Amino acid sequence: MRPSVWSAALSALPLAAVAACAVPREPVPDGPPALADVRPAPRDRVRDGGVLRWPLPSFPGQWNFNQVNGMDGASELVLRGLMPFTMVSDARGVVRPDQDYVLSATARAGRRQVVRYRVNPRARWSDGRPLTYRDFAAQARALSGRDERFRLASNVGYRQIASVRRGRSDTEVVVTFREPFADWRVLFNPLYPAETNSRPELFNEGWRGRIPVTAGPFRVGTLDEAGQSVTLARDPAWWGRPAKLDEIRFRALAPAARAGAFANRELDLLDVGDDPGAYRRGTALPWAEARRAAGPDWRHLTLNAGRGPLADPSVRRAVLLALDRRLLARAALEQLDSPAETLGSHFLTSGRPGYRDLAPAPDLGLARALLAGARPSLRFVVPAGNPAARDEAELIQAMLARAGLRVVLRAVPQNELISGHVVRGDFDLVSFSWLGTPFPVSDMASVFTRDGGQNFTGAGSARIDALLARAGRELDPERGAALVGRADALLWSQAAVIPLYQRPQLVVLDRGLVNVGARGLRQLQYEDIGYGRGSP
Repeated sequence: MRPSVWSAALSALPLAAVAACAVPREPVPDGPPALADVRPAPRDRVRDGGVLRWPLPSFPGQWNFNQVNGMDGASELVLRGLMPFTMVSDARGVVRPDQDYVLSATARAGRRQVVRYRVNPRARWSDGRPLTYRDFAAQARALSGRDERFRLASNVGYRQIASVRRGRSDTEVVVTFREPFADWRVLFNPLYPAETNSRPELFNEGWRGRIPVTAGPFRVGTLDEAGQSVTLARDPAWWGRPAKLDEIRFRALAPAARAGAFANRELDLLDVGDDPGAYRRGTALPWAEARRAAGPDWRHLTLNAGRGPLADPSVRRAVLLALDRRLLARAALEQLDSPAETLGSHFLTSGRPGYRDLAPAPDLGLARALLAGARPSLRFVVPAGNPAARDEAELIQAMLARAGLRVVLRAVPQNELISGHVVRGDFDLVSFSWLGTPFPVSDMASVFTRDGGQNFTGAGSARIDALLARAGRELDPERGAALVGRADALLWSQAAVIPLYQRPQLVVLDRGLVNVGARGLRQLQYEDIGYGRGSP
């Protein structure tokens, strides 16, 4: 299972406030947001030198991304400048080899799927050792799940590998699979040294509080756990295009402190998230600008189909049809000057190849008929101390009341929402967000299959399992997309996870910065980030 990032944060208004707010305070941009907005600039238009001060949502204690405690968004943000990620994604989620690490990667179907990587012979670890097939082989063994001493974040894809061997040289890697794995490009991202993946103690503890080896355009300058900061410095040993910036300084800051730090010019970049106050404050600064994209993550309502009233498919269907998802989107997005568009897929966000809106239209009359005189009471768990989440829950409560469903809101500590309630099935309704990725089948199957580690609904079917398993093995993109579409239609009928809307990605930053901002699914090239020529 490759865990997905979840969030309980959003901006929402009570029902009455939404009804009164017919027009947003500033014009909403026409049309859908861009897939990425990073102000791209060629390298000859980027100044050499400078520092980028970048806030982190939290400070990682584990820097082995593949270890159970290491796979999170904050660590990936830092590691992208330090470690080999063999593949990069464009704004549409199309993935290709990063030629600084892998010159080519080709898959051949047959009795067994074989993927052949040609490693860049110039690629070196910071201790001087070359990247070779040994690094790939050791990572495949460690992440296969066959040795429980390696405490894994995910073994998706690696468990399907039969062997990794040397090709015609140490820089040719031949990976043979036991069964086809369509999302093979998700593997070896990031890649760690063979030594790390050869010994469980180094895998689990060797990267705790430290980053001992790198292979990227930057190296570690300082890592201060007490100060919750890490500085990346340009690495003169990097074989690719030299980094434009001298340093990137990452520092973990509490959400309430970030907007003030940005206004005081202690930060150069601010990920607004769902905070309209931070958005307004940041965009009012004369030296700053907002960049917006269709974010990869999506808000949803999850229903507990494993017990209680929502075990009845008719009651779940009534909930789906009673929701005015467009009103929920307006409540959350208009304050951020973003189009209020609903999401119609469980796998793909708007703009991705193959996206289709399969959501049924709301139908309050049919919702009432489906209840057939029943008036069940539902418990909606809401993170305490989060007014926006409370507002959203109250809006849903009012919508469902019109269909005859009684919803009781139950506040729980925010840090216990998932571990203490959702994972244990102690809820009827809950709302949070899933993070979309370029690999929708391998990353989301665990949310929807019956044995999926992140299926918190208790729902599922053999048909959905079979379709997603076939999609995961299907190497033809069109046939794979058709299988995913059939599974998506069944999930709307099942009505256990109800997509609401795609969350926008809003970044306010120094207007002189280029090649960075709201990236969507596009992977940033850290060596190209910098200040445009002519900027102060």
